[in-house]
Amino acid sequence: MLSLIGLVKPLIHIMILAILLGVAGFLCAIFLTVFAGQGFLHYLHLQNPNLQLMAKPVLNAILPGLVYILILLAVLRGLFHYAEQYCNHFIAFKLLAIIRHKVFAALRTLCPAKLEVRDKGNLVSLITTDIELLEVFYAHTLSPIAIAFFTCLIMLIFIGHYHIVAAAFALCAYLTVGVVIPLANGKRGGEKGMAFRSRFGELNSFVLESLRGLRETIQYDDGENRKNQMKVRSEELIQIQNQLNRLEADQRSKTHLIVLLFSLGMLFLCLALYRRGLVGFDGVLIPTIAMMSSFGPVVALSALSNTLNQTLASGERVLSLLQEKPMVEEVDDEHSSWNGSEHFTGATVNQVNFSYDHEEILKDYSMDIRPNRIIGIHGVSGSGKSTLLKLLMRFWDVQQGTIQIAGENIQNIPTKKLRDTESYVTQETHLFKDTIGNNIAIAKPEATDKEIIEAAKKASLHDFISQLPKAYDTPVGELGESLSGGEAQRIGIARAFLHDAPFILLDEPTSNLDSLNEGIILKSVKESCAKKTVLLISHRKSTMTVADEVYTMDQGRIS
Repeated sequence: MLSLIGLVKPLIHIMILAILLGVAGFLCAIFLTVFAGQGFLHYLHLQNPNLQLMAKPVLNAILPGLVYILILLAVLRGLFHYAEQYCNHFIAFKLLAIIRHKVFAALRTLCPAKLEVRDKGNLVSLITTDIELLEVFYAHTLSPIAIAFFTCLIMLIFIGHYHIVAAAFALCAYLTVGVVIPLANGKRGGEKGMAFRSRFGELNSFVLESLRGLRETIQYDDGENRKNQMKVRSEELIQIQNQLNRLEADQRSKTHLIVLLFSLGMLFLCLALYRRGLVGFDGVLIPTIAMMSSFGPVVALSALSNTLNQTLASGERVLSLLQEKPMVEEVDDEHSSWNGSEHFTGATVNQVNFSYDHEEILKDYSMDIRPNRIIGIHGVSGSGKSTLLKLLMRFWDVQQGTIQIAGENIQNIPTKKLRDTESYVTQETHLFKDTIGNNIAIAKPEATDKEIIEAAKKASLHDFISQLPKAYDTPVGELGESLSGGEAQRIGIARAFLHDAPFILLDEPTSNLDSLNEGIILKSVKESCAKKTVLLISHRKSTMTVADEVYTMDQGRIS
């Protein structure tokens, strides 16, 4: 909670204004009943002049304009409440925007190493609903706590003006309703709130996975099984929600009961003081009315505990992401004199060890990649070929040994300059929901149409695109659903050609292509990369025909 509060600092002046407006609004509502009580006292005094009153001067001062005062207080209550809510929601939505910026910045530093193993649906839930739930904290939690504190303080002074014992009793009432009940309820529901947010994220992941695998589900008639699993997960979520609802109902009933008991208790306490002659009759009626009408701020705090469990659980999930340390720290020294994109002199892998958790992938691995050559690495799946490329891209850092690019340790090279020096084609090309032309242009956003077309030609893609109704303006659909795997892979290769980096890393670039297209693309790689260094990885021996040197990798070792 303290970490979430710390984010308010840039908007503290608006928060102070919201608190002042909130306190003023509640005082208007409270004294609306208090002044009405004063009017009732005046009526009683007129009927019974012997009625003992202690606050006659105040009563006489306000009585001539009492009706106008009540109308004014009612109007001001509405205006102050509106202004307070406006300020609180302004703070909330401003901070949600700031938090989203922070979350996406954190995701960028965590990827790809830590995000590859993340549950994508859970991540989507965190970015959307978890952050959205923080609106409750910033709009309906922070300032209400301060508003309740200052309003109760003023009312304690007001009630204490009649008798200190009445003020002490009111303090007990405020603390019970505004502190004890919320803390007790929060303690009971804290774990359930976190469980609900986690299960909600898991359900999102399952739905997302089911949508992506819809064709396979239909093909293998697995729909009933998926439906049953979704039903089970939904029922588990409903059970937790029902438990939270029961806690909320229990809290509300206890709060209303305690408010009623304390109100009656104040009445009987003041009557006892009246019988002893310690207060006048107004000391019975006004403190009782004042306390009964001033429970609003603390009841609001009590009700917060119902949603605060999930809100704080969401906040914990968001803050955990923001505080998570990346596996690879980016290098930001843009003033470095290193410039491998213009003066690429090869790469060296020297006695590298690397493991995923406890699974050893590369052991004492060394390799010299000379410039202006096509280096082929052949081997079975799982032998460490793709891992080598990710280490060269510095998606992960080696655990032992060193990797040098153009004579510089890869860990000292500014990350942006390193990525400018390398073009990386992965086994699975991700396509954005955009046009084919824009999907290619990701590699070089300022590229001209001529450059995009030239890159597509090198990737044996131009003829296919030209036959489409909208050519390069043809949308690829979500996740590239309108294109085949081979067409998507060729877009990835076109991106590499367009990026035009001196060091090209190709990970199974022809795995989804037929023999004819494979031959065309390999020929294009041979011709277009005559002055570039290419590291070509494939389990196909046919792909190795264009390589100047071919190495075989087996269980993290090379020969």
